[in-house]
Amino acid sequence: MDQERLEKQFAFCREIDREKQIGRQTYLADGSRKENDAEHAWHMAVMTLLLQEYSNEEIDVLRTISLLLIHDLVEIYAGDTYAYDETAKQSQREREERAADRLFGMLPEDQEQNMRALWEEFEAEETREAKFARTMDHLQPLMLNDASGGKSWQEHGVRLNQILQRNKRTAEGSEALWKYAREQFIEPNLEQGRIQR
Repeated sequence: MDQERLEKQFAFCREIDREKQIGRQTYLADGSRKENDAEHAWHMAVMTLLLQEYSNEEIDVLRTISLLLIHDLVEIYAGDTYAYDETAKQSQREREERAADRLFGMLPEDQEQNMRALWEEFEAEETREAKFARTMDHLQPLMLNDASGGKSWQEHGVRLNQILQRNKRTAEGSEALWKYAREQFIEPNLEQGRIQR
């Protein structure tokens, strides 16, 4: 057993516990509180297991779940960037690059390279798995916003064009799920005034 390797791995495992402290702007379905990054990642992983059949192309489910579980880990250092915060989005990539260097650099070199590659794959949104993972990343908050009565959308005065801009590539992972989200999550909330026109 390589003691130094194992110590690095456990140090990383302890460090990522901090993801549970990274708050997001999306409320739980019951509207009682906002979710954290770890809850968001778990939710999307389970959604992928359940909804994989709606992917536009066949996907490697384990790889897709891996992308989802690690893609927000960098927010431990970079912080969460709210989907509709245009100012924060300007520095997001730079903050997250530095965070990825720091976080994945804790691991043994082979695992550092593997985790960094998964993170980069998600960000590039080019593979089938990354496209479906991004679809999950966009649909999960839409679903929760709808379930909580549009609570976060109303708090932030979110407009339809902001939602459509953020989701301009969501159908690349699943046309069926994007159609469902438009009809079941977005349009009813638009009609009820929870999303601004």
